[in-house]
Amino acid sequence: HVQLVESGGGSVQAGGSLRLSCAASGYTYSSYCIGWFRQAPGKEREGVAAIDSDGSTSYADSVKGRFTISKDNAKNTLYLLMNSLKPEDTAIYYCASGPRDACVSGSLEDTDFTYWGQGTQVTVS
Repeated sequence: HVQLVESGGGSVQAGGSLRLSCAASGYTYSSYCIGWFRQAPGKEREGVAAIDSDGSTSYADSVKGRFTISKDNAKNTLYLLMNSLKPEDTAIYYCASGPRDACVSGSLEDTDFTYWGQGTQVTVS
């Protein structure tokens, strides 16, 4: 049974930082594409960042230079370090995993991902 559990969300002032974590059970991150998505009220879910099993990364233009995705294969945990947060970053953040093909194009399409966490709220004011 695959389970993804996000943590680390919260409220922060603009310009601040947060680090999100996503712990996986039931499988190992090392062989999959894993990523972060977000959904703001009234908006569609959008891709934020993804990391392939070889460590290559892709980012949405809106977060490049501010967010960093990383993973610890030994801990089976995915991270998203978010710096210089803006009010428009306010959303529910989800982690997701999928086959390596999901990372190949770098397009961050949510339909390419199979397993999803329950989400964690990030509010920037």
